[in-house]
Amino acid sequence: MIYFGLVMLVVITMLTISFLLGQRKSGSAKDYPYESGIVSVGSANFRISVHFYITAILFIIFDLEVVFLFAWAVAVRENGWAGFIEISIFILILTAALVYLWRVGALDWRTQTQRRQLRTVRGSGGVTNIPAPDTFVPGERS
Repeated sequence: MIYFGLVMLVVITMLTISFLLGQRKSGSAKDYPYESGIVSVGSANFRISVHFYITAILFIIFDLEVVFLFAWAVAVRENGWAGFIEISIFILILTAALVYLWRVGALDWRTQTQRRQLRTVRGSGGVTNIPAPDTFVPGERS
């Protein structure tokens, strides 16, 4: 309770001093949105495809794993075989997660309609049977 009281006292003191010493000027330019020397144009509310979100999350997940791998690499001699086995299991789990994400389609950017269309034009052996719109013939002028 004493610690909580001291924390509240510090917070209230800081807010009070900030209120008393802070500037009270208000102008038209103060409320204008301005970031990094660029004046904002348009609305900030726009739709972004969920694929960008998925890619960002996957990047963050696998980027954090690199931090663990780097820490292991720095102390590889001290860890010995036990550390090698642990990092091998760690990499195996990461690989399994990546394969799972690939299998459920998290890495596929195609929409349902694009996947359906691709299935209709795919031939034997997975070859896509779409003729090229313009076939280049050497020596021929367009």
